[in-house]
Amino acid sequence: MKKNNIKISILCNYRLLPERVGGMDRFFWALDQKAKVAGHLITWFFPNQAQHGYYPQMQIIAQEHQSVETTFLQYAQSFDVVVTHFLEICTPFFQTIKQRNLAQKTIVVDHNPRPIGGYTWKKQIKKRWKGWWYAKYIDRFVGVSAYTVQELQKDFGQSIKNKCQVIYNGIETEKYAIQNDRKTTHPRLMVVSHLRYSKGIQDLIQAVALLPHKILQEIKITVYGDGPEAKDLKKLAQTLQVSHCFGWMGSSSSLETVYAQYDYLLHPTHMECFSLTLLESLSSNVPVVTTPVGGNEEVVQHQINGWILPAQNPVKWADFLQQLWTGQEKITNPVEVPIREKFSLANMVQEHWELIINL
Repeated sequence: MKKNNIKISILCNYRLLPERVGGMDRFFWALDQKAKVAGHLITWFFPNQAQHGYYPQMQIIAQEHQSVETTFLQYAQSFDVVVTHFLEICTPFFQTIKQRNLAQKTIVVDHNPRPIGGYTWKKQIKKRWKGWWYAKYIDRFVGVSAYTVQELQKDFGQSIKNKCQVIYNGIETEKYAIQNDRKTTHPRLMVVSHLRYSKGIQDLIQAVALLPHKILQEIKITVYGDGPEAKDLKKLAQTLQVSHCFGWMGSSSSLETVYAQYDYLLHPTHMECFSLTLLESLSSNVPVVTTPVGGNEEVVQHQINGWILPAQNPVKWADFLQQLWTGQEKITNPVEVPIREKFSLANMVQEHWELIINL
C-alpha cells in the first residue's frame, strides 16, 4: 500500500462515556495521534459523539439511533483501509464495502468472548456459512489473543487461517502504581468487573457463603464496577447472609492507584476474550485468581503470577479462598515485570499501526 496520505476509517461499536474511560479509549486516542504525526487521516465512526479526553481532537462521525455500519455507508466516501472493532464479523456489510469500492483493504478486530460451552449447533452452522460467503471480503482477521484467533477459525472455517494474526491488547503500564507490601495472611481482596452474569460474581458470592464461620467474620472483598446485575448481586449477598463480606464501590476513575492497595484480584469470569483487568492488576504487582476461559491462560501462569480455578464452581473457589485467607496459598514473588514489558499500550498501538500501513 502507498505510504503517504493513507485514508483510514475505523468503525467501533463502542459508546463513548466519560464515566467509563478504559483501555480501549486510550488505544483510540493514541492511534489517532500516531496517525496524525505520520501525516495520515483517520475518520472514526462511533455510536455517539464525545467531548471528554482526546475525543474532541478526533474526526468522529456519529448518528444516534442507527448502527455504525449504516452511518458509514451513508457517509459514502472511499478509504484505503477500513478497520472494525466490536462489529459483527462476516456479514453482508463487508461485501457491500468491496462492491461499492469504499475500501481497498478491510481489517476486522475480534474482541468478543465465547460462551463456556460453545455456540449451539445452529449458530455454529450459521457462522460457518457466513464465513464461506463473506470472509473473502475481509483481508485480515485480528484476534486479541491466540485463543481468539483459534475461535475465529473455528467459527468461520480454516480458509481464513492465512489471514489471521494476534495483536494483544495493551495498557498504559507506566501509569499503574506498584504494590510492594503484599500480605500473605488475611490478604486484601478486590474485584474489578462489569457487573453482569457472565463475569461470575454470583459464583464468588456463593463461594464466600461456604466459608467457615471464623473466616466469614474476617474476610472482606471490595468490588469495583457497576452493571445491570449490581442490584441482584447485592440481593444475593444479602440472601446468603454475606453482605458484610463485600464492599460495593461502584465505578472508579482512579484504578491506576487503586490496585496497589490490595494483595490479590479475584476474577471468576465465565467468558473472556483477553482481559484488560488482568493486565492492570498484574502490572500493579497484584496476583490474580481467575478461570481458564478465553485468553486468560496466555497471561496467568498457575501458582507463578496467579491461580487458575474452574469457572462456575463455588465449592472449588471456597476451598481456595480459605487457603488464600490463611496463607496456605500465597505468591511472594513480583509479578509485574513481564506484563509491563509485553502488554504495553505502546506495543499494541505500534502493531496495529504497522498492520494498517503495510497490509
